[in-house]
Amino acid sequence: MGYDKSPIDDRRGSRSDGEDAYERDGRSRTSRRDDRRRDRSRDRSGNRKRHRRSRSPGDERRRRSTSRDRDRDHDHHKRSEPRRRRSRDHDRHSERSSYRRRTRDNDYDDDRDGSGKQIVKRSGPLPSQADSFAITQGEEPPKPKEKPNYGNTGALAAASNSIVQSDGSKIVLKYHEPPEARKASPKDQWKLFVFKGEDIIDTVPLSSRSCWLVGREVAVVDLPAEHPSISKQHAVIQFRYIEKRNEYGDKIGKVKPYLIDLESANGTMLNGKKVPESRYLELRDKDMIQFGQSTREYVLVLAPKD
Repeated sequence: MGYDKSPIDDRRGSRSDGEDAYERDGRSRTSRRDDRRRDRSRDRSGNRKRHRRSRSPGDERRRRSTSRDRDRDHDHHKRSEPRRRRSRDHDRHSERSSYRRRTRDNDYDDDRDGSGKQIVKRSGPLPSQADSFAITQGEEPPKPKEKPNYGNTGALAAASNSIVQSDGSKIVLKYHEPPEARKASPKDQWKLFVFKGEDIIDTVPLSSRSCWLVGREVAVVDLPAEHPSISKQHAVIQFRYIEKRNEYGDKIGKVKPYLIDLESANGTMLNGKKVPESRYLELRDKDMIQFGQSTREYVLVLAPKD
C-alpha cells in the first residue's frame, strides 16, 4: 500500500524551499558587501602608496622655496611696519596742527566784526541799566555799598582783658591765665628773694596766688619793677597743674611754677640764658631770673618741708 502526500505536507515543503532561497540571497548580499569594502580599502591603500611614491626631490625643493618666500615676506612686513606707523603718526600730527590753526583763525575772526575793529569781551556780570545811562551822560556810576563783616574784631576780647583807671583810660592786659592755672600746694612754700648785689631787698611769697605779672605798669602788675629797660608788662611767673604718667601708667599731677616772657623789648634771662618769647619754661629750686638790663637778681627758693 503506498503513502500519499497531503496538502499540509506540500505547504511545508514549499515553505522550506522558500526559506532556503531567502538564506541564499542574504548570504550573497553580505558577500557582495564585504567585497565592496575590501575593494574600497584596497583603493585607499593604493592611493596612499601612489601619493608616497609620487614625492620627488623637486617637490622638496619647491616646498623649501615656498617656506623661504614666506619668511622673506614676514621680514619685509616687519621692516615696513615702523615706516607705516611713522607715516600714520605724521598724518595725525599734521591733521591736529591744521585743526588748531583753523580754530585759531576762527577765534581771530570772531574777535573782529565786519569792519575789522577789535571786539571787547567783558569778563564778569554785565553793567546795570542805571550804570550804563550814567556813563553815557558823563556821570560816575554809584559805588557799591560795603557788605557787613561778621568776623571777629578782637574788641570784646580786649574789653574783657582791660582795666579801667580812675581817669577813664583803659589798660589792655597782654596775658590771661590758662585753664590749667592753679595755686601752689600748701605743702610747697615757694618764695622769691630779690637781690641787689649781695643784699636781699625783698622777699615775695609766691604760693599765695597762681599768677605773678612783672613789669613797670603799676596799675596792673603784681610784682613792680622800676628799671627803664623793663617793659610795662614784661613777664609772668605762672603756677600750672601738669599731669604725667609714671612707670606703671598711673596719672600723677602736680602744680609747678613756670616762667613766660611777654615779647618784651629787652628780654628775660634764666640762669644767664635768654628765654624764648611766649613760651613756658619750668622753674626749679634756686633758679635765678633777671628782667631786661636790670642788675637785680630774683632767686626762686622752695622752703624745706618739716
